[in-house]
Amino acid sequence: MQLTLFVIIRTIINTAYRMAYPFLGVFARALGVDLATMSLAISLRSLSGGVVPFIISSTDKHGRKFSMLLSMGIFTLSVALVVFFPTFPALLISLFFTSLAKYIFDPAMQAYLADSTPYEKRGRVIAISELGWSLAFIVGIPLVGFLIARAGWISPFVLLAILGLLALVLLIFLIPNDGTRVGTRDSLRQNFGLVFDSFPAKVGLSITFFVVIGNEVVNLIFGVWLEDSFGLQIAALGASAVVIGASELGGEGLVAFFSDKLGKERAVSYGLTTNIIAALLLPIFGQTTIGAFLGLFLFYISFEFTFVSILPMMTEIMPKARATLMAFNVTAFSLGRALGAPLATFLYQFGFPLVIAGTIIFNIFALVALLRLKKYHSLVA
Repeated sequence: MQLTLFVIIRTIINTAYRMAYPFLGVFARALGVDLATMSLAISLRSLSGGVVPFIISSTDKHGRKFSMLLSMGIFTLSVALVVFFPTFPALLISLFFTSLAKYIFDPAMQAYLADSTPYEKRGRVIAISELGWSLAFIVGIPLVGFLIARAGWISPFVLLAILGLLALVLLIFLIPNDGTRVGTRDSLRQNFGLVFDSFPAKVGLSITFFVVIGNEVVNLIFGVWLEDSFGLQIAALGASAVVIGASELGGEGLVAFFSDKLGKERAVSYGLTTNIIAALLLPIFGQTTIGAFLGLFLFYISFEFTFVSILPMMTEIMPKARATLMAFNVTAFSLGRALGAPLATFLYQFGFPLVIAGTIIFNIFALVALLRLKKYHSLVA
């Protein structure tokens, strides 16, 4: 019941997070701003990832439920703000705080699941909770489009506010208070110190950082590549959305089935290796539209398998400050996205093969970091 609730809540939150991309133009026209201004608003929300460790560290002191409730309270107020004040400044604030809510909820939920799930079974549970990411794209985004077409651009915010409030109530009654179960009452400074003084924690965070940069280099540019290669902007991007959603769902399913059997570190290494191969195949397959879609499917399913396998691995690196470390993992993710975006546009000036080279290099960095983590664990075992 709790895991199902988490999937539903993450689908709601991620729908609000992801709807900004396909409906960027709709929101811009409704608010009378240009696309450049809206794009800047999307970029600014990434800054929320930098403050999450300061907030989420409280969950290692007060309990996971505390942070999840805080997240849903922020989320509900943020989307409701646009309903009552349909202006660009209100939307800008809403984008920032809905993103912050996501970044608070995810590590708190992951820490909660890790507290109650043995490590040997944790990959499957974390992978199921990640279905909320792909379902937002497969179910949530089409629903948002349906509402906008029939009731205007504000209508999704109305629904999301209602769902957020309902989720808040369900969390109160269905999730037990867990303050006494959390293993540490250390201060913010002590929790941060545990992370910064831990070699495996820092190496684990670097893996997330490198993997996300490698993904973002392709993620930001593939639409432009499809347009430049085939001149099918709208049709290609629409079809690619289906491809990406299906690949994300497939990657999460593969983690659920295989990561616990393989072992988390081995699953991450397999995922990284497969992602490198998929990246190499992208320019080769990309001679035709169908081939490009197939290449993107392989690239995204291998990335999703890698990233979702990293999450249960990270939950066991520092049990005493588990939520704090997972919050820093969110920061590494956000920083990777922020740095990968400008790097992608820079590399694409020199051609798509150089974009692929960038992806492969950062995946190799991640593999080297993973080998260092495995060596450390073998020495202390």
